[in-house]
Amino acid sequence: MKKVFEYDLVRRMYFREKLSKHEISRRTGIDRRTIKKMLEYSSPPGYRQQKPRPKKKLGPFIPIIDQILESDRKAPRKQRHTAKRILDRLKSEHGYDGGYTIVKDYVRDKKIRLREVFFPLKQSPGTSQIDFGQAKVVIAGIEQQAHFLCIALPYSDAMFLKAYPTEGFEAVADGHVSAYKFFQGVPPEHLYDNPSTLVKEVGKDGQRDLTDDFLKLRSHYVFKSRFCNVGRPNEKGVVEGLVGYARRNFFVPILTFSSYKALNDYLLRQCYNRLSLKTSGKEKNIGELLEEERASFLTMPPTDFDACRTEPRRVNSLSLVRHKNNNYSVPVRYAYREVMVKIYVFQLKICHKDEVIATHRRSYLRDDFIFNPIHYLPLLERKPGALEGARPFCNWELPKSFDRLQRYLQARFGNKGKREYIQVLQLLRDFPMREIRRGIERSFEHSCVNFETIRMLVISGREPNVSILQLSEEKLQTLPKVHVELINITCYADLLSGGVL
Repeated sequence: MKKVFEYDLVRRMYFREKLSKHEISRRTGIDRRTIKKMLEYSSPPGYRQQKPRPKKKLGPFIPIIDQILESDRKAPRKQRHTAKRILDRLKSEHGYDGGYTIVKDYVRDKKIRLREVFFPLKQSPGTSQIDFGQAKVVIAGIEQQAHFLCIALPYSDAMFLKAYPTEGFEAVADGHVSAYKFFQGVPPEHLYDNPSTLVKEVGKDGQRDLTDDFLKLRSHYVFKSRFCNVGRPNEKGVVEGLVGYARRNFFVPILTFSSYKALNDYLLRQCYNRLSLKTSGKEKNIGELLEEERASFLTMPPTDFDACRTEPRRVNSLSLVRHKNNNYSVPVRYAYREVMVKIYVFQLKICHKDEVIATHRRSYLRDDFIFNPIHYLPLLERKPGALEGARPFCNWELPKSFDRLQRYLQARFGNKGKREYIQVLQLLRDFPMREIRRGIERSFEHSCVNFETIRMLVISGREPNVSILQLSEEKLQTLPKVHVELINITCYADLLSGGVL
């Protein structure tokens, strides 16, 4: 192969000095056919293969390799064929007796040709992309997997993050409501994957059968929804990239917080801090671009969407409603009735005919029981023996004054005292705990400990002008004497016999 300086010499002699190819060949000793080729290029072009070399050994097996590689495109990434594995199969299943290198070279070249090439997309204002990411966190001392919803605006590159213990629709809805407050408006177009929380089924024609819960959310904010083609998450590449960015920058090292609220306060601060940054190729920072983008946003509705999903349930004989393998109590008068459960991220509300009859914290354990003992107080009045053995009352944390009252009444009045204590507990259905606790404490102060006294003290405690007067022996002596004459019941017998009084 000729050197670069030889190309320079030959081309200068031909184009500048106007020497013929014959004369150049005579002076340099280079063949005229080579000189002709050198005049076509300004530098050595290297070896130029006119047509692919025939693969005599591998040729008959190429269709088999192509079929293996095509099948791999639908297999999990970690379970696809390597060139070594393809060689082993060709030898054991098809009698191939060639070497490894030719197989490896063909597989490498074929994989490159199979890789998809994409169009760079124009990012228009008002378009958002939504996706979930996962990261390990420690919440209240428990290591767990947090699911953080990321809503990205490709035009401004603004992003909103919020973490949840679930990826259910209630988390999706709550994330949308919170993001709209952060962005100060509703982006008119949303792009999603095809999660089961939003899409019940994808038809052959690409039409989506959407869940009722998602349709309610979309109807409330009147945005337009679009969905990626199945298996094509790259169509929302901006949010895919920001999910990775958030995991690397906000969740490293592993975050430790006392609650999800504290974690989300931290993530919200990171989203606000990021508004002051500039992204590559843009002159304005993210916050300034977001301000421009707000002009394309939809107006926020007057009320927020109720970020929950609903499920019909039936109350069982234990006055419990079951959801996700956990049990939640309702007032005993609703046993055996149909109810509607409103499921929020951290709370459950149980409704009967548009009335909220119970509210509980949501449990993410399995086979957990979440009781409100007050729900069972009417039943306790009919079955007082359940006070010691019924599960709703076993772990009921009451103020110490209640325990003192129970021991006092039962020690003084026995079984009757137990019933009187249950009557005091019934007051919790109508009055706050703190008022009844105060009533019990004052009844001990006045040495008049019984249900009627406690009830009177609780009611009077709501009247600021009412005061309790402790009467001493001297004051009792000054009270006017009232004589009440006993009734003679023989008069009644005279009336029955026709007599006259």
